[in-house]
Amino acid sequence: MMQLFQTDRIHYLKDKMLSEPRYASIEQALIITDTYKKNEEKPRIIQRALALKASLEQMEIAAEPEELIVGNRTAGVRYGVVFPESGSTWVDREFETLPTRPQDRFHVHEEDIKTFREVIKPYWEGKSLEDVLNQRYGKEIHEIGKVVKINQKDHAQGHICPNCVEWLQFGPAGYRRMAEEKLAAAESESQKLFYRAVAIVMEGAQAFMMRYHDLMIRKAEQETDTDRKASMINVAENCKNLSVRPAQTFHEAVQSTWFLFVILQMESNASSFSPGRLDRHLIPYYEKDIKEGRLTKQDALEIIENMWLKFNEIVYMRNSGGAKYFAGFPIGFNIAVGGQDEDGNDYSNDLSFLFLKAQQHIGLPQPNLSVRLHEGTGEALLKEAVRTVALGSGMPQFFNDKAVIPSIMELGIEEADARDYAIVGCVELTTQGNNLGWSDSAMFNLNKALEVTLTGGTCLLSGDRIAPDYGNLTEYETFEDLEAAFQKQIDYFIDKMILACEQVEQAHIDLLPSPFLSATIDDCMEKGMDVTAGGAKYNLSGIQMIQVANLADSLAALKQLIYEEKRFTKEEVLHALKNNFEGYEYMRQVMLNKVPKYGNDNNYVDNLGTKWATYFKDKLRTYTNYRGGPYHTGMYTVSAHVPMGENVGATPDGRFAKDPLADGGMSPVYGRDVKGPTAVLKSVSKLDKNLTTNGGLLNMKFLPEFFKNETGIQKFANFLRSFVDLEIPHIQFNVVRKEDLIAAKKHPEQYRSLTVRVAGYTAYFTELADELQDEIIARTSYGDI
Repeated sequence: MMQLFQTDRIHYLKDKMLSEPRYASIEQALIITDTYKKNEEKPRIIQRALALKASLEQMEIAAEPEELIVGNRTAGVRYGVVFPESGSTWVDREFETLPTRPQDRFHVHEEDIKTFREVIKPYWEGKSLEDVLNQRYGKEIHEIGKVVKINQKDHAQGHICPNCVEWLQFGPAGYRRMAEEKLAAAESESQKLFYRAVAIVMEGAQAFMMRYHDLMIRKAEQETDTDRKASMINVAENCKNLSVRPAQTFHEAVQSTWFLFVILQMESNASSFSPGRLDRHLIPYYEKDIKEGRLTKQDALEIIENMWLKFNEIVYMRNSGGAKYFAGFPIGFNIAVGGQDEDGNDYSNDLSFLFLKAQQHIGLPQPNLSVRLHEGTGEALLKEAVRTVALGSGMPQFFNDKAVIPSIMELGIEEADARDYAIVGCVELTTQGNNLGWSDSAMFNLNKALEVTLTGGTCLLSGDRIAPDYGNLTEYETFEDLEAAFQKQIDYFIDKMILACEQVEQAHIDLLPSPFLSATIDDCMEKGMDVTAGGAKYNLSGIQMIQVANLADSLAALKQLIYEEKRFTKEEVLHALKNNFEGYEYMRQVMLNKVPKYGNDNNYVDNLGTKWATYFKDKLRTYTNYRGGPYHTGMYTVSAHVPMGENVGATPDGRFAKDPLADGGMSPVYGRDVKGPTAVLKSVSKLDKNLTTNGGLLNMKFLPEFFKNETGIQKFANFLRSFVDLEIPHIQFNVVRKEDLIAAKKHPEQYRSLTVRVAGYTAYFTELADELQDEIIARTSYGDI
């Protein structure tokens, strides 16, 4: 077998990308604003379509002569885009601080700030998603904000996997013809508007592709090197072909896939549009070219690695609060390899291995590479995935078909679609090309709900009343009384949360219809209905439970120390919590060291976490979302365990006020899992797989020395087989020394490309805020299994 290597072309492109400064851009905002001003009388879906078309036709574009895959949403690399349709009030508030804020910084041009305030802000004031939602329901959303974080308030939903296979089969020209044919036969006015909008955006997509053809031809005309000139002309021809017909070659298919995701970003400015099972989508083109002698594995790897770099050229600019909850630019281009085919047989191919090889070479945060495992996963793919993990980029992460497939079928997903599941964003589960899962609807802080249960509805940090008074700790005669009050608080905040989620969905329907995205989601074209309005085959809404490890540890401490052993009085414990354990260090040490902790395979504490996670899931399932689909639960935090922890007072597990909560979602509190990684798996396995149909996350950290020989690789592969057998949905790893992280924090300029797994995604360590860096350093490291 030929030795695959990374080419000089890829080395050069990677180094150039990493050296580019990151700016905030208002260029598309100006085009969108101008388009709306010229079309104020038109329906919103047409305004949106015309604004996207204008952006595709007018945005400045750029490409490197060395690139095999071209296209970006801005001419600059990793630019943050101001997007006035969804939110501009926060931009006005934070523009000057973008270069200096603690997390996810962007350079700014002073003239852009002036233009924004003179041209963009005045037009969009009161009209953007952010402003309209604030007018309609801002007070109510703010009132529950200490317990529930409502998402998608100032940007489009994203978190969706388009039908990549169909896109490759039709291309923009095919979708445009389809829309025009359906428009001619449409009966209702809403259908006519939808098909007209689809035709408009596809025309823009064709023009966008041709613009890259023209750009590369102009560059080629100035090129003297024969090989570089031929490469540029080939890239240009690919773009031209794709503007008028479907992809035919592997190179065209990869280019077409990238164009799809660039345009989705330009339409919605959202995170987590994901390609899904790309090793399946692209394999027909690869095999055809290999068979006909047009392509070698090395050629294919170079094209793939160029696409891998492109995935890193798009970031998402959030407001400062959002940047804390979603730190490190987790744009979430999730690619899944392996798993099962439609008949349940093991599935992998050459591309599965080439994608892993690309990750080994590139080692950057995007795409978010995932490997699907099951009982029949081949040893070759499993070991190659372990070797990739061992290199320390935080990828791939692993998903368990044995847990995922039956659990999502409980939501009404057909078996064929369930077997073909993919992942969007961090760890959110989805079906491919037919599902608006709205997987990032809200985050529910179970620990804050427990706090107000203990205090009678009062916030320990502010002293304000933020919840109903169902009693306080001193009034609960039994542990069951405490649990009954806790249940009431959960019910109260779930009711409020659902009302807020409905308002958000309604605002998206009114203000952010997405005709380009809708065309690539099954059933929307058949119905003539936008995806935001319920046009997809499946319509779900996902809520994250934050954070079961701290909750279980806290409930175990209350149960054991107050109600069973009577070691401390209720009054003493409440006073200690109100005073952040000042004067109560002995009590805190008892809480930390004399009570069982989640993550050590102890039923006393593990079952408390399972009990309340199950209650939350069951309660949520009684609601239906605005599009007629079910609500379901996830257990992952992105980076929210840090800011959500800052919002929680001292807790009965011995945690100080404002300290981070446990990372991940199913992970133990760092430092408390003292019985090793196998005990962690056993604790996590008690959380039933149907608790995480919206995605679950288990974070673990191993030392690099563990992987130094083939014995370590085999032991780790066996560990992952145990993960499958225990029906845990997800696991991911950091492979890094604590000393290296400390050094990187001290000398960031020397560790520019160091990446770590945060929570469902990989980020550059040196780009994370201090608090998040410290939390990652503190996580437990394992040297053996």
